[in-house]
Amino acid sequence: MDHAPANKDHIANAALGQGVGYGIVLGLGGAFALGMILVTFILRRYNREVQTSEMFNTAGRTVKSGLVASAVVSSWTWAATLLQSTGVCYRYGVSGPFWYASGATVQILLFATLAIELKRRAPNAHTYLEIIKARYGTFAHIVFLVFGLATNILVSLMLIVGGSATVNALTGMHTIAAIYLLPVGVIAYTMVGGLKATILTDWAHTFILLLIIIIFALTTYASHDVLGSPSAVYDMLVEAATRHPVAGNKDGSYLTMQSREGAIFFVINIVGNFGTVFLDNGYYNKAIAASPVHALPGYILGGLCWFAIPWLTATTMGLTALAMENTPWFPTYPDRMADADVSAGLVLPYAAVALLGKGGAVATLLIVFMAVTSATSSQLIAVSTIGTYDLYRTYFNPQASGKRLIYMSHSIVIGYGLFIATFSVGLYYAGISMGYLYVMMGVIISSAVLPATLALIWAGQNKWAASLSPILGLVCALVAWLVTAKKECGELSVACTGSNNPMLAGNVAALLSPVVLVAIFTLIFGIDKYDWKSMMDIRKGDDHDLADAAGLDLEEIPGGHNETRVEFEEEQKKLERAGKISKTATVVMTLALLVLWPMPLYGTGYIFSKQFFTGWVTVGIIWIFCSFLGVGIFPVFESRKTLARTVKSIYLDVTGKSHPKTIHAQIAEGQNSPGDVTPTEKSGAKEMVGSA
Repeated sequence: MDHAPANKDHIANAALGQGVGYGIVLGLGGAFALGMILVTFILRRYNREVQTSEMFNTAGRTVKSGLVASAVVSSWTWAATLLQSTGVCYRYGVSGPFWYASGATVQILLFATLAIELKRRAPNAHTYLEIIKARYGTFAHIVFLVFGLATNILVSLMLIVGGSATVNALTGMHTIAAIYLLPVGVIAYTMVGGLKATILTDWAHTFILLLIIIIFALTTYASHDVLGSPSAVYDMLVEAATRHPVAGNKDGSYLTMQSREGAIFFVINIVGNFGTVFLDNGYYNKAIAASPVHALPGYILGGLCWFAIPWLTATTMGLTALAMENTPWFPTYPDRMADADVSAGLVLPYAAVALLGKGGAVATLLIVFMAVTSATSSQLIAVSTIGTYDLYRTYFNPQASGKRLIYMSHSIVIGYGLFIATFSVGLYYAGISMGYLYVMMGVIISSAVLPATLALIWAGQNKWAASLSPILGLVCALVAWLVTAKKECGELSVACTGSNNPMLAGNVAALLSPVVLVAIFTLIFGIDKYDWKSMMDIRKGDDHDLADAAGLDLEEIPGGHNETRVEFEEEQKKLERAGKISKTATVVMTLALLVLWPMPLYGTGYIFSKQFFTGWVTVGIIWIFCSFLGVGIFPVFESRKTLARTVKSIYLDVTGKSHPKTIHAQIAEGQNSPGDVTPTEKSGAKEMVGSA
């Protein structure tokens, strides 16, 4: 796998003009920023939302399952989800999209269990690093702080590097301009609305993204002049395999799950993605933001809905590229794509141009923009929360007021956005592509996965096992990676270190070495007998100053309510029940996606018949429609009462029939004046926080 720098000048064959690139990057970014300013104003005026430190960083801990699911889908839909998955389909055929999707879905499903344990054991936490500090102390906290921030940085770099390369390829907009301008709108709306803004824009981004994927799929398999049916695509893939048989695939076919290189990618993919879910504070942010009863269904629904996105996108666009690269409509015709361009993530945009011309280029630009900006927003909040609570409040100002915490959060959002853009410029000039970062991330971070997970689920892990295993595991991973590369190629170039076998060795060593290391340190220092109590002592931010400035009691502000003992015990019972369900559900679905479905196809070396391929594609299209219902329509349905109530409040306010203060007072008193809210809507008032 060659990871040399891609051709950096696509201006000559760009499908769109630079003006379109600047228009989408700046125009759409600005539109989302203005939209979130408006939404924040509406929530403040009609729902008494005050931007406290708790609201900014946790969204009031009351988000419902539909929005949790769409936020999970959006956060996990990176530029790499669309671009890298399509690239592996182009390289390995139908196995690539499935291995990508299954190898990155199981982490979300397994994380559902961790999300429940987090809500149960540390109900007031803002980050998973606070849990490490509460249990193991300062040294372990600093170790995981480094690994956590490294995860966020790697993910952010992949987003910006992959997104800017696509914008450049489609519009000719200079890559450096794209790198610096892509985060601008994201920073603006994240600062205005915090985690709530991130979650609401996640839904909007996911809705648009799924619509465009559906358009791509239906065009390819139902209406296109050249393709237009699974049968036509199948025939063209058979021809493509005779021209360019795939080394390591059964009979060189693109239509088999038995692919040696595809299987190696699967292992690299599943190992690396454990790190980017279990160590990315963004996923813990979503768990923390979820209402206790909605965390489990939100994560399971999100995982299942996400599966269809890389699977169908790549199965559609990767196969379209293979089928059409021998036609004049393909941008590189009569040549095949350069391997460096495949690694840079350009299979999807090139296939879209071949499929739909300029319309395909615009659609690709939109979905990549949506994927990059929504996931970047999640990363900004993740790093902001770490910087605010794990650094500033923990080590510099333990008694920080809510106003001070908000100030720090805003400052970190701006500073981190600038840092990532500048870092991305360095990678661009060094010739490091998104594909290289994607397969390398597990080597760097995955040694902390097991110790971080055990911190929440096993009372026996002692502080030395937790603290030293990630460090020594990283050393093992780097040695395995670089030694394998040296033996394979005799040099440590970008191309060699980015090839499959060195990356496989490094990724596997990173994830599995802590299994041995934790056992060794447990034998040396003994089994801990942790009682979980110190996690309960993590405290919320003190937002009384912000509530007083708004003229409200903190208890009246969404997210400001302090639970009574009875409420806490009831919540714990629900979480304990949810924990049991999550363990069973995740094991069943993980076995289905990793073993029961793919392994018989891999082991038998079955080459898809035309009928089987048609069924394969049909299942993918049905699944993407179910995903659209699950994370596009369901969040709106779930919030229908709240949305209706908000629209009514806006109407009454605009027409002068009732002031918001009157509406709030009547809800609080249970009154039912003509034209105002009814008593049944009183119960929906709090619901609005999590689902508006």
